Amino acid sequence: MRFTTKTEYGLVCLMYVARYGASSPLSLVTITDIVKAERFSEAYVAKILNRLRTANIVKSHHGKQGGYLLARPASQITFKDVIEALEGQTFEVFCLPKTRNEIVCTHFDLCRLSPIWNRTKEILDQFYDSVTLEMMAKSTGRQGKNLLA
Repeated sequence: MRFTTKTEYGLVCLMYVARYGASSPLSLVTITDIVKAERFSEAYVAKILNRLRTANIVKSHHGKQGGYLLARPASQITFKDVIEALEGQTFEVFCLPKTRNEIVCTHFDLCRLSPIWNRTKEILDQFYDSVTLEMMAKSTGRQGKNLLA
């Protein structure tokens, strides 16, 4: 399992919005704010925020005073929500019928790995669903508060 920069950058963007856009309901964070602070590509941030908006994780306001804010409290946005919005799913169980149609597996009926893959997805989904944006935004980095503590 490997996540793309889309998810990593998306999480960084969301933590920025959670930290700096939470001072009041009308505090909007612009793409320019994020780009200056994080040194990401403006086009990439716009694309990521658009996907997060489509998934109802952020809201956008247009115009001169426009920008982004969280669509719901940071305590209600999970790591799993973000991964699913940007990657599609947390862990692909390729033994599932929908995925299996797209791959060649000559030993499906004898496979003893399927329960392991299913349990892996279940464990990851449960853990990712327990980590909120609020927890991530309050974390102070490598030397700071540990999310797992």
